[in-house]
Amino acid sequence: MGMGTLGDVKTTIDVHDELLKRAKRHAKETGQTLRSVIEEGLRLVLEKPPPTGYKLPDLRVGDPDGPNPFEKFTFAEMLEMSGREWPKSR
Repeated sequence: MGMGTLGDVKTTIDVHDELLKRAKRHAKETGQTLRSVIEEGLRLVLEKPPPTGYKLPDLRVGDPDGPNPFEKFTFAEMLEMSGREWPKSR
């Protein structure tokens, strides 16, 4: 292997026993080597785009085109209903 050439690297990894059994069974059933099954799995994972971040679930209730139920209250009234107090001024 010349300089700058990537080749095969031997490494040791810990794999859950059941996962390894499934990988060996898959390799046998498909006529592949265990190495090729593991490499294929790594390629599939690494080709997926990275997650873009957490998306909040839509927890809205009621009719989105209906009236806003909070319009009839002032902020002070809503604050009072929540049991909170006005922030102290500095």
